[in-house]
Amino acid sequence: MQDLIVFVVLLSLGYFAGTMAESRHYRSIRKRERELLKLPAVTAEDFLDEGREIEDVRLVHGSVVISIDYFKRILAGLRNIFGGEVKSYLTLIDRGRREAILRMKQEAADADIILNLRIETSAIGQNANRRKTIGSIEVIAYGTAVTLKK
Repeated sequence: MQDLIVFVVLLSLGYFAGTMAESRHYRSIRKRERELLKLPAVTAEDFLDEGREIEDVRLVHGSVVISIDYFKRILAGLRNIFGGEVKSYLTLIDRGRREAILRMKQEAADADIILNLRIETSAIGQNANRRKTIGSIEVIAYGTAVTLKK
């Protein structure tokens, strides 16, 4: 009985530590999104006015690898047995996507706009595709940073 109590306490402690780390990451993301709000990133290729002269064009990218913590992986496994939405994977993908876009925007901080934004996602880890388990995801965001002549 004592071993079960120790296991449950350690499992709970790990779950809450992972949740706190995720919350801290989300706070950081929201802060940086507010700072970079004035730099638009759009999926359109031809979003510029035809009369504007372009000073500089360059490819920019941002990438991130984020791992799900062990305790949320256990809960996701249980959710896979019983069915339903796996929220721990949703937050993993959301954090990765937003972080990759922020890193791309930071690389293009002096640009006026980022055109043709694209986002690629892949699961990585040992046997990620065969066992249908996700350990980590890689997200890369890339686009064309355009600086207009003033």
